[in-house]
Amino acid sequence: MSRLVLASRSPRRKALLERLGLALEVAPAELDESPRPGESPRRHVRRLAAGKARKAARGIAGAGPAFVIGADTEVVVDGTVLGKPADLEDARRMLRLLSGRRHEVITGYAVLPVGSPAPGARGVSGVVSTQVEFKALEESEIDAYLATGEPMHKAGAYAIQGVGAFLVRRIRGSHSNVIGLPLCEVVEALRALGAIPSPIGMGALPDDA
Repeated sequence: MSRLVLASRSPRRKALLERLGLALEVAPAELDESPRPGESPRRHVRRLAAGKARKAARGIAGAGPAFVIGADTEVVVDGTVLGKPADLEDARRMLRLLSGRRHEVITGYAVLPVGSPAPGARGVSGVVSTQVEFKALEESEIDAYLATGEPMHKAGAYAIQGVGAFLVRRIRGSHSNVIGLPLCEVVEALRALGAIPSPIGMGALPDDA
């Protein structure tokens, strides 16, 4: 299997890929994540995913062939990217905004060959969208969730893989996308580039999966 590098410090993305039995190196790539004037949410996440992959690729250049995976996930409501809350009151604002309604979670992803692991191969990138519906939240529920500390540093101020699962009434689309990485599309990209075998090994899956 080829050398795989994740251009993200997110433990959730790392865990999603490792669950498939993939061995990863982590090379976080920090960028200014501010949207550009007139930039659509989909262009925003795609640009950031590609930018993170390219920055990480520059950092490992000369260390041998590899495939770099970049990603950026955002919560979008009414066409506006919520981003990560600045503080608890900002997190409260976001949760109130999402309460009792649908929103969109979009992830841009990019898989970039480095050091000619596959001669002539070009990178693969895309955007995946999932529709998420929240239950109507009581103020006491918002207070209790904020008290866990989980909303901080999370796009949209919640984590579906954590305590925040109780907020979500239903989803339409990729569940792993809401966590931070659309596994189906990323695995397809890795296989198309020859980075992982076909079929992919599942040795890390638990017996009851």
